[in-house]
Amino acid sequence: MNIPFLDNWRKRPDDSASDAWPDPEGVAQLLSECELLRTRAHSAGVELDDTADSLDALDQLQPRWRDDPEELPWLGNDAGLYLGTVIMHTVPGSRWGPGPDGPVVVMASGREVDVVAMGQEWADTGAPQLSQVYAEVAEF
Repeated sequence: MNIPFLDNWRKRPDDSASDAWPDPEGVAQLLSECELLRTRAHSAGVELDDTADSLDALDQLQPRWRDDPEELPWLGNDAGLYLGTVIMHTVPGSRWGPGPDGPVVVMASGREVDVVAMGQEWADTGAPQLSQVYAEVAEF
């Protein structure tokens, strides 16, 4: 399978995440899919509309995914990507960038936020809440 932005990411000579991908819109669209999270949220009656309010709604869900060790990492990954998607849609100057362990959100200030790691922590333990991470990031 040929995915150009992954090939370029792997060829980088250093681990800096300051580079941008050659097709940022395509990357943003791909990363915003979060199919498993959207399916689970929909079945719980939560609409994921890429807003900060939807993060509050996710924080209120019963964590039934913790009962399924196979689903847990995938849902955590999706939660992080969804958090990044909300940031991208609502915080001016934010963008996706390649990080050392996967995609990160790069803020206008240059600060990098490892949203996938945050999503995985949220799925595992419920903390930090996605809405709390968003509020801290949006503040800068």
